[in-house]
This record gives sequence, structure tokens and C-alpha cells, in this order.
Amino acid sequence: MPRMSYRGYNDTDPRLHPGYGRESRREQGGETLARVINVVVGLVTTVFVLHVVFVVAGANKHNGFVSLVHQVAKALVLGFGDVFTPDDAKIGVVLNYGLAAIIYAVVGQLIVRALRRR
Repeated sequence: MPRMSYRGYNDTDPRLHPGYGRESRREQGGETLARVINVVVGLVTTVFVLHVVFVVAGANKHNGFVSLVHQVAKALVLGFGDVFTPDDAKIGVVLNYGLAAIIYAVVGQLIVRALRRR
């Protein structure tokens, strides 16, 4: 027969204790931050992919959306915008912005994993 406490619930079953299953604020904060980082990294890599597609497809640079994507991508590429300098500018954009997207994704996932291990 299970041991009963003075409150009338089974002391040996942790699921029956008040607060079971609740994460601490610290754990909740870490998970929330991990989700935010995932979203931000997803948005940044999407901007890079759109920029590459627009350049390769020869999109109208005077279009508002294309121009916005170009400006945001240029601001976020940091030092990766001129790592490769091939003769063809389109190949340079594919390589440089592709590299930046990969680095953002890898670093973002490493940070998320570190936050979720805590």
C-alpha cells in the first residue's frame, strides 16, 4: 500500500505533488529565448535567400520590396559580403550571401542547443 502523507496524497509519486511539471522561470526564459533566436535566424536566412534569388533572376532593383530586401541583406551580411570575388558578380552574391546564411543558421542552432541544455 502506498504511503500517504498528512495531506492525503501518495508521497512516492512525484506527479501528485503540487508544482509537478512546472518549469522554473529560468527554464521558461531559456526556452523562450531559444524560440526567439530560431525565429530571428529564420528571418535573416530568408532575407539572404530572397536577395540571392532576386539577384540571380535579375529582379527590378527599383521595386520597393526588392530594394528593401537588398538593403536589409547588405546590413546583415556583416563581413561575409566579399569573402569570394569571382569574375561573375552573380556567382559572388550566391557564394557570399549563401555562406552568410549558412553561418547564421549554424551559429543560431548552436546557441539554441546550448540554451535548451540548461
